[in-house]
Amino acid sequence: MKKRDVYLDNMPLDEAKKLFFEALKDTGALKPKKPEILDVRKALGRITAEPVFAKISSPHYLAAAMDGIAVAAKDTFGADEKNPVILKEGVHFKYVDTGDPIPEGFDAVIMIEEVHPLGNGEVEIIKACSPWDNIRGIGEDIVATELIVPENHRLRPQDLGALLAGGHVQVAVRKKPVVSIIPTGTELVAPGTELKPGDIIEYNSAMLAGFIEEWGAEAQVTDKVADDYERIKEKVKEFLEKSDVIIINAGSSAGSEDFTSRCISELGRLIVHGVAIRPGKPVALGIIGEKPVLGIPGYPVSAALTMELFAKPLLYIMQGVPAPEAEKIDAVMTRRVVSPIGTEEFLRVKLGRIGERVCASPLSRGAGVTMSLVRADGIVRIPALKEGFEAGERVEVELLKRRHEIENTVVIIGSHDITIDLLATEVKKYYQELNISSAHVGSMGGIMALKRGECHMAGIHLLDPETGEYNVSYIKRYLPDKSIVLVNLVRRQQGIMVQKGNPKGIQGIQDLRRPDVLFINRQKGAGTRLLLDLKLKELGISPGEIRGYEREEYTHMAVAAAVAGGRADACLGILAAARALGLDFIPVSPEEYDLAVPEEYFHMDSVQKIMHVINTAEFKQKVEALGGYDTRDTGKIK
Repeated sequence: MKKRDVYLDNMPLDEAKKLFFEALKDTGALKPKKPEILDVRKALGRITAEPVFAKISSPHYLAAAMDGIAVAAKDTFGADEKNPVILKEGVHFKYVDTGDPIPEGFDAVIMIEEVHPLGNGEVEIIKACSPWDNIRGIGEDIVATELIVPENHRLRPQDLGALLAGGHVQVAVRKKPVVSIIPTGTELVAPGTELKPGDIIEYNSAMLAGFIEEWGAEAQVTDKVADDYERIKEKVKEFLEKSDVIIINAGSSAGSEDFTSRCISELGRLIVHGVAIRPGKPVALGIIGEKPVLGIPGYPVSAALTMELFAKPLLYIMQGVPAPEAEKIDAVMTRRVVSPIGTEEFLRVKLGRIGERVCASPLSRGAGVTMSLVRADGIVRIPALKEGFEAGERVEVELLKRRHEIENTVVIIGSHDITIDLLATEVKKYYQELNISSAHVGSMGGIMALKRGECHMAGIHLLDPETGEYNVSYIKRYLPDKSIVLVNLVRRQQGIMVQKGNPKGIQGIQDLRRPDVLFINRQKGAGTRLLLDLKLKELGISPGEIRGYEREEYTHMAVAAAVAGGRADACLGILAAARALGLDFIPVSPEEYDLAVPEEYFHMDSVQKIMHVINTAEFKQKVEALGGYDTRDTGKIK
């Protein structure tokens, strides 16, 4: 039987950090390495290992500050418009250009614009000058022996210029910590490999190496290692000689093939295994041969967070500088979030300014959802002793993007449609400063977000069974006090998505109640679910007769993926999603997908820019190319 490890600890984050870094202090691992000498011109972004003092003054001679004539100031005294002074070249003045040395016997420069040539080598001036006018003195910029940059300073472009001006061609900088990343897992395959079931593309190492390089260290990625304890142990021993830090990616949990903590324990000291954070709980922290070794979880979101919490401060300390703190901003939660007591959770959110407040919309919390890393604008920390946040509660957000990007974001909340993603891409082509943040909570969720003032617009497709009209009656019913502009984005086709070839022979809604058909539904409040309920009612079918009716996903692509992956036989969604995943499609009903925009936001410059893109021929052509869309009314105000 395979040995199954257990967590040694599940300690609070602050305690885990304290234990790990105090243990490292005793080894000397945190002390900066011996400096290396670099050409100044190649030292951008590096950390100085010692203070740098000027070898020479700059300028190191008396220099003309501008083009003109060098003169003796005494020869110009008394000059004015009524009593011009005439000067002779070679006797009273010499022509100089900016940066030229001042000829002997002269102590001022007159701007060329104030000099009137008379011919025969003579000039006339009508304004006197004082000694040292328009002359740069020795050391005006840098004085020899002056401090140019201190120790532990990250070199900027302007610093390089100052170092060269001060007489330095080389500079001593901190040697970059070398970090070896060891990806582990028998299931891992190289990017570009033809995939078979069970294969996982090894992409974590690229992300981890990117973080390491961004934090000023040098990353080296080893070949992936299968889940074999002895091979992992040998790889760690091999790279200990070549590295300052070892990161073992995956295998840090408590499964039968999770060998990281055991490897650290056998070769060195395991300081921490298991931290009360979410995601990232199974992180392992230890020391082998006086070098830090981190067992980073395999799920990408867990990996990113544990790198931020442990590897980032470690690498900055090893370079002799503090890690930069994230900019923070106050925001309001748009949805209730529940979090388990006893675990500090790091919740990724999308942000956007709506009126006078910034709204934070939670993203998917799955540890394996890479796209939550891509889409996140910030992180909300949920303390270990707090059960979460209520909708409307104020929170502090650590920004992952610059503040101005948040200010230039248009927030769309509501029903999911692929054209929203396309719109976000097209907007970036026309207006690079503008961002679209979309959250998929269903049509009714979008209307409620409008009601609470949490978005600039909502994507909705709600059919009124009594009138056959889309969206208008719902806006009047739920937003009676708001002036709403309703803009058509697309007409689209809803239908049943089934696996290629339709192996279950599904012909229509009535077949969904067959006991051999497993369905997957959209969430409550989604327009697609309301359409399904209407069709079931028309056919006299109870939702309870549909096997899988209570299983929910939040987007058309998510339900389509469930069918494509065999987790369901059928779902209701749009033709474009079926085409994207190679599914067969049985049409059920055409519908109108609109954007509902409060009039107060409709006239905003950013929203008008989006409306411009929606009305371009290029956008409409790309929508039509997706399949299942009709753009005859796209951009029209209803």
